[in-house]
Amino acid sequence: MEVFLETQRLLLRRFSMADADNLVSLDADPDVMRFVNGGIPTSRDEIEHEVLPAFLGYYERYEGYGFWAVIEKATGEFAGWFHFRPGKAAAPGEVELGYRLREPAWGRGYATEGSRALIRVGFTEFGVRRVTAEAMAVNTASRRVMEKAGLRLVRTFRRPWPDSVNAGEIEAVEYALDKTDWQQDRRRDGPVN
Repeated sequence: MEVFLETQRLLLRRFSMADADNLVSLDADPDVMRFVNGGIPTSRDEIEHEVLPAFLGYYERYEGYGFWAVIEKATGEFAGWFHFRPGKAAAPGEVELGYRLREPAWGRGYATEGSRALIRVGFTEFGVRRVTAEAMAVNTASRRVMEKAGLRLVRTFRRPWPDSVNAGEIEAVEYALDKTDWQQDRRRDGPVN
């Protein structure tokens, strides 16, 4: 297993086509998918023919960016994924942070731990200047992770939520962290993994 990034409790590695079962299981949980699309599972066919090929395509197009499988060091179990990638209309040096974890991994600090590690690597090794993240405004758990990772609320907005069973718009939030603010926070508070 080629490890991309290691934290105190997690290993982040590249996905492979062998991860189909992991992703099917993750996306089959309606609670995991609640703020993604209203709780609808992703089909195996979609994972094998759309999701995984898209994940793997990032590794070819972007050095150091993409989707990363999260493995718990203590158990060797798949815990979910992070993404750290250029956004669709992002400025140069700006990347999106995201995560999706299995329910047994919730409330254990894994999302914050992995987010902080990716932010650190982005700012120190990949020339990232700004990290952004979005969530539904009502997703307080995800918002708390963003805040613990150092991101700050920059706007609340309405947008279409195309994957949602509730057609129409939802209220969303955007958080962000600039490299200069990250550096100042680290000098003030000391380094945090």
